[in-house]
Amino acid sequence: MGVIANADSAVSILAANTMLTLGVKPIASGCAQTSEGLRNADALQLMISSSLKLAYPVINPFSFEPAIAPHIAAAQVGVSLAPETIIEQLDLAAFAQADFCLIEGAGGWRLPLGEGRYFSEVVQRLALPVILVVGMKLGCLNHALLTQEAILADGLKIAGWVANGVDPHMSMFEENLASLKAMMSAPFLGCVPFLTVPSAENAADYLDTTALFQSSERMLSQCLTPV
Repeated sequence: MGVIANADSAVSILAANTMLTLGVKPIASGCAQTSEGLRNADALQLMISSSLKLAYPVINPFSFEPAIAPHIAAAQVGVSLAPETIIEQLDLAAFAQADFCLIEGAGGWRLPLGEGRYFSEVVQRLALPVILVVGMKLGCLNHALLTQEAILADGLKIAGWVANGVDPHMSMFEENLASLKAMMSAPFLGCVPFLTVPSAENAADYLDTTALFQSSERMLSQCLTPV
């Protein structure tokens, strides 16, 4: 199951609670050519789950066909992925219409954008709280803790974290989950098991988003980063 199920689920849960929600994926590789242009499956699913309906280019302004690192794909077609360029392409006024806007990252916290720049700079400039998604597999403890450390060192708040069951055969799953619960500093939002039929609806049963709003009645933006 991909990270998108967790992003979709958060947006869907809040939409079901009559909140105006929006899911956005600024950068996407592995897009398919369609009659309307390049389209990314994750971005399309976010559009379906969102109660605020916006045009595809607003949801996914940077689309690349090859399923490769975005900065390499961008260089192949002469597109700049500088943080300033990405922010310029984000319709922040439209996003502000939503009660909850979730911006999904790609490739982890230090996603390279080229020329020594990183997607984390976009999050920093917008001062967004972060939802950290931990792919439950061998090595996830070190990976999760290093990512948490990097986000906090960048001066940002982690609004919560989700355990994502990506490996159905992971040994000592519960013991690893317990270790993460003990070591992660942010609120635990839920554990999504490996789903044979991955969907926002199926994953939503395992998530509790109430912790996201304990400190604020209105949260305009979240940034989801997979690890």
